[in-house]
Amino acid sequence: MSPRLKERYRAEVTPALMDEFRYKSLAAVPRLRKIVVNMGLGEAIQNAKLLDSATRELSLITGQKPVITRASQSIANFKLRKNMPIGAMVTLRGDRMYEFFDRLVNVVLPRVRDFRGLSTRAFDGRGNYTLGLRDQLVFPEIDYAKVEKIKGMNISIVTDARSDAEGASLLRHLGLPFRQETRRRTSETQAAAQTGG
Repeated sequence: MSPRLKERYRAEVTPALMDEFRYKSLAAVPRLRKIVVNMGLGEAIQNAKLLDSATRELSLITGQKPVITRASQSIANFKLRKNMPIGAMVTLRGDRMYEFFDRLVNVVLPRVRDFRGLSTRAFDGRGNYTLGLRDQLVFPEIDYAKVEKIKGMNISIVTDARSDAEGASLLRHLGLPFRQETRRRTSETQAAAQTGG
């Protein structure tokens, strides 16, 4: 069975984006390409067991076996040698990607303490978005009692949008909760103009 978010993309998001950006064909409508979940572990240089727990937790979170990431160069100050394992990463595509995005929006982000929405400033200029999570405990799959160390992670959402505006609109329609930064900034500017500030 097709993931619910994938069905929603076809039924609701595609027509909404075609209307908003006046695309001539369905092929021009931006879509999700992949989601990369990356856990960097600098401390793994001293403690190899950290890497084991990171890969175990990432596979629980994503339902996929992580790849070990290695240092691309040596850095003497950090006692880091080239090809040393320094983290774990998972690349999600297809149905798994849609299921993960759905859980991220509806289960994980609401569990983040003092969450007030995501910044719209974390786009890369090509419609891709990266957000950081401070700890893995916001994922319900993680058992608090079995966690040895709090580990943060980056989640990169890669789209085939041609601009940040199109990428932002796609992610907003899919349910990613952005803060209303631009509107607030505009009202602050107007208030300043009225008070002569």
